[in-house]
Amino acid sequence: MRLWLAILLLLGAMPAHAQKRIALSFDDAPRARGAFFTPDERTKHIIAELEKAKAPQAVFFVNPSAIGHGDGVGGEERIAAYVGAGHVIANHSNSHPHLSAMTADAYLADIDAAEVWLKGRPGYRPWFRFPFLDEGGKDKAKRDALRAGLAARGLRNGYVTAESSDWHLESLTREAVQAGKAIDGKALGDLYVTWHVEAAGFAGAMMQKTTGRQPVQMLLLHETDLAALYIGGLVRALRKAGWTVVSADTAYADPIGKEMPDTTVANGTLTEALAWAAGIPAPRWYRYNQTDLATAVFRAKVLGQGDGE
Repeated sequence: MRLWLAILLLLGAMPAHAQKRIALSFDDAPRARGAFFTPDERTKHIIAELEKAKAPQAVFFVNPSAIGHGDGVGGEERIAAYVGAGHVIANHSNSHPHLSAMTADAYLADIDAAEVWLKGRPGYRPWFRFPFLDEGGKDKAKRDALRAGLAARGLRNGYVTAESSDWHLESLTREAVQAGKAIDGKALGDLYVTWHVEAAGFAGAMMQKTTGRQPVQMLLLHETDLAALYIGGLVRALRKAGWTVVSADTAYADPIGKEMPDTTVANGTLTEALAWAAGIPAPRWYRYNQTDLATAVFRAKVLGQGDGE
């Protein structure tokens, strides 16, 4: 049996349900200036690193209200640059609100405002990703109103299956740089890459346990300076760990996207929601999404303060 599997792997004939496949997504484009780069520099670095790593099509989830304001000046050209490099764009709301903090009608209006800017542009996909992965929290009526509202608009949920809260690592880095603290760039890159690879492995194992198969994973990243520095290394590390990096179109063609689990709280990854609905005991999410734990390791390894794992 092992010899047969090895032969299939060598021939590229491993059944799809057994393959480890993952796609890349970037939230919050176009973001403002980060710790190291101007927004224009960041975009150029991300595109170059993805090209160098021969990464396939990624999706950038856009907040149009960020375009043309402050560091968002020139944001429209940056979005076009991602599309010109072969990537696609989708809706991340207009102003990045929490669904739990507003009415369903107001939230849908914000989605519509983003669609006005996005629809018809090159690279557009009819996908919507909930900011903060907040799909209504404990309010099932609101959750269901959004599910119906998206369907009526021809939008599908741009769900996430794997994440490691890279937004928090970016925030810690920016704060440290602003405070004039010395940054160990190698240690920072190791955390960025290792945590994402581990998060992908955690999601794969959880999906296998929950669904009995390996759906295509969708990895949540953000359009950050850390991505500009380390995304190429992450793609290479994912492949080394046995993952095939595939396009966003391939990921969202997986039938797992039709699932709408009924959970007590509608917030987080699809992996976590499916596991919760199936009665899989906690933990159902990757450990470094626990921000206090991530902060302690960052301070120890990147800043050289205290003890880390």
